[in-house]
Amino acid sequence: MTQLDPPTASTSAHTSGEASGSTSVPPPARTTRPRIPAVLCLCAVVAVYLLAVCTPFGQRAENSLFVPAGGGGGAWMHDWSGVAYDSHPIPPLDDSAMPTLVVGCAVIAAVALVRRCRRRGCLAAGVVGLTLVGTTAGKDHLPRPDLVHADVRLVDPSFPSGHAAVPAALTLALTLVVSARVRPYVLVIGTTWFALIAGTVQAIGDHRPSDVLGSTLLACGLYGLAARLLPGDTPRVVRCPRALTAIGLVLAVAGAVVGGGRSDSLSGPLVHMVTALACVTLLWFTAENGPAPAERRTRPARG
Repeated sequence: MTQLDPPTASTSAHTSGEASGSTSVPPPARTTRPRIPAVLCLCAVVAVYLLAVCTPFGQRAENSLFVPAGGGGGAWMHDWSGVAYDSHPIPPLDDSAMPTLVVGCAVIAAVALVRRCRRRGCLAAGVVGLTLVGTTAGKDHLPRPDLVHADVRLVDPSFPSGHAAVPAALTLALTLVVSARVRPYVLVIGTTWFALIAGTVQAIGDHRPSDVLGSTLLACGLYGLAARLLPGDTPRVVRCPRALTAIGLVLAVAGAVVGGGRSDSLSGPLVHMVTALACVTLLWFTAENGPAPAERRTRPARG
């Protein structure tokens, strides 16, 4: 039998040279998933409805906080809610809901076109559209059974809140398309606006705490689904500066206090404020742990 000669030094050196000169391909960057899964938020919507609307305990708890529609003039935001005659409601209360929605969607579309992120723009529009469709379908098809023999005014279906869904959905959708520099300011302004509306719709008697919480969970769940449809290499954790976070917290607390306050009660407004702040926290946490802002695409230079 013929014995094979061992490789020569030159061959070994050549092989090692090829190995050392080869370019190593880095592994693809790993992405962290949103800390609040979308499915969990959507399941929580059903859980809130079943516990707060379909149980005697939930109905008694929320009926004890209910005030007549319009708030009887005791709400601090009564003159700005559209309930008072010849008043000017803050968007999106009363008849300003549709104009607010149109303007918000136009802003989202314009930003997406300017920054050339059409996919994110379509997903943002889907978040807004499906959130509003979900709130409308909920009030049309989710009954409020009378389990405690309540007054006739307390059995009208109101879950989830469409007015609270508008600022929640628009804020989350806009964070999908804006730049990294603008996104923290959008989050601060949007959550302050949302806190004011979330407190106001409870204080004037349009919605219960479960209605506001349900619409917030619905918007966050759909936002999470939209984040799942982005490319797999999209980074998903972008922290807001601490100073801006503190400012946003102060403004959100102020919005919840002003919106949920009433001059004729103490316990009810306290629940309104706590509910609004809990929903703001959920909204902020969802957006901050969502997909990173898109980089603006530039057209290639002509050669």
